[in-house]
Amino acid sequence: MIITKTPFRISFVGGGSDLEAFYSQSKGAVLSTSINKYMYISSHKFFEEDKIRIKYSQTETVSGLAEIKHPILRTALQKFNINGGIEVSSIADIPGGTGMGSSSSFTVGLLHNLHAATNSFASKEDLAKGACEIEIDLLKEPIGKQDQYAAAYGGLNVIEFKQNGHVTVEPVYMNRDGLVQLEKNLYLYYIGNQRSASSILAEQRNNTSQADKFKTLQNMVDLVYQLRDTLMAGNLDNFGSLMHENWMMKQQLASGISNPLINELYDLALKNGALGGKLLGAGGGGFMLFYCPQEKQQKLNEALHKVRRFDFKFEQNGSQLIHYGNE
Repeated sequence: MIITKTPFRISFVGGGSDLEAFYSQSKGAVLSTSINKYMYISSHKFFEEDKIRIKYSQTETVSGLAEIKHPILRTALQKFNINGGIEVSSIADIPGGTGMGSSSSFTVGLLHNLHAATNSFASKEDLAKGACEIEIDLLKEPIGKQDQYAAAYGGLNVIEFKQNGHVTVEPVYMNRDGLVQLEKNLYLYYIGNQRSASSILAEQRNNTSQADKFKTLQNMVDLVYQLRDTLMAGNLDNFGSLMHENWMMKQQLASGISNPLINELYDLALKNGALGGKLLGAGGGGFMLFYCPQEKQQKLNEALHKVRRFDFKFEQNGSQLIHYGNE
């Protein structure tokens, strides 16, 4: 059996600039971190050598690749020319459609697993680039590139998207005490309403041609470097105000990013100690993240007691091979 473990991510600022409609004209950038919540992919030999079994939210047992309903699994297995005799399963700490890049964590982890199964080496760059190829180039999903690189590389990074399509990952270096304090000051709440990001991202991609939306994204990219410098200088409270500025701008990019419930919770959090925050992912539901100084965290928790708080920590490793056995 082979098992890979691939992290989910939290994006702080710059989301949306990783869409090709934007970065092909102006450099994009996001600042994000991977967290200690994971997608686990396992594979092993299937007893029926002429068949494939895959288990995710459904179970499929098929006689050929073309019969596989799951598009990412079908495309990945085609890429490795695996036609039978394998069983692939996935387990996740967090459900899909909640804004943490679950689809890309699945794709990166699957590629990592299949590379190990076929005894072929893959660097972090190979995994991220390969996941982008499957999701964006082959399956034509209207998504960007940040999630694949965050999942493959891990850590707290500025990820840049160049006009020629090249992607760079630059770690944000903080002293240990500052990193621990940042982690303590970030509060995550699950508000429900899982949804596909595709419709919002497709609208956002189309809106990029509008001059005002394009300028808004350029301003959000500028915030990435301001936030990086803030973190490296240890000025954590400025982190909250920059997140707030980013969230105000992000809502201008497409309809459906926010809604009355999200706005109500956001305003309530700011009135009770949070200095800034955002909804994770494309919009509409999932998780809300807030930056709140330690002395005001009890007040924030009491104000948001009706929604579930979700604990997490930063992680540094990216996608990992955690078990490799012959059988």
